[in-house]
Amino acid sequence: MLYETVVEKLKNSSYTVVLSGNGQIVENGYPVLRDGYSTYDNETKYGYSGEEIFSSAMYSTRKELFYRYYREELLDALSIPPGKGFTCLGELEQMNAVDYVITSRIFGLPERGGCSRVINLHGTVYQNYCPHCGKEYSVEYIKESPKIPLCENCGTPIRPRVSLFGEMVDNGIMTRAAETIQKAELLLVLGANLNSPLCQLVDYFEGRELILVNQEEHYSDQYASLAVHSRSDEFLENLVNCIRTEYPQGVLPRKERQ
Repeated sequence: MLYETVVEKLKNSSYTVVLSGNGQIVENGYPVLRDGYSTYDNETKYGYSGEEIFSSAMYSTRKELFYRYYREELLDALSIPPGKGFTCLGELEQMNAVDYVITSRIFGLPERGGCSRVINLHGTVYQNYCPHCGKEYSVEYIKESPKIPLCENCGTPIRPRVSLFGEMVDNGIMTRAAETIQKAELLLVLGANLNSPLCQLVDYFEGRELILVNQEEHYSDQYASLAVHSRSDEFLENLVNCIRTEYPQGVLPRKERQ
């Protein structure tokens, strides 16, 4: 009955937004910079934690170390394809069940899983640019460059178009995310508890239904309309299968937006 209930809630929502949290990327095998094990491993290997290295201060003062870490720990992780959690999000968008995905993770997993309407709060590693002349560079260019990647036009060190530790999130992106959540009638939080930094955006939610999916119980679960303690990828796969069973045509009929 759980998934039938969620499908009914999705049908009755004219605008549904997903907040994709850390739990989703952990399930997919991607690194989390503030994870205790990762911090210890990084300090042993590089002499600093990932949070210290992937920062505006380190980019400014020790670019070679910054880019060594960026390639070895972040860009090398891109070899892991998007798992069921993200491919199912893409299917839910195609099924007319989800309108937008918002994430603070930088690996582009929702887009790679098939989502076309995504807000990346902290940017993505797929966008890199020259801070002097503005020329854009692909992630492949960064991977293949020796040590510090330099702009082909002016020789300036290239920079990832992401919010590094120590920097503020772009105001325009935050405004867009807040406005998107304000429009939502249903908010689906995946892989995070309501006390996590990402879920500060929940303050902008004025809708009727907040569904939370997270493996661990948390005191903030009480503020959700429905709290499900499960892996996000398993939940989403079951949800997609339930929609397919109820609607073989693959399109979820939904209430029209007023």
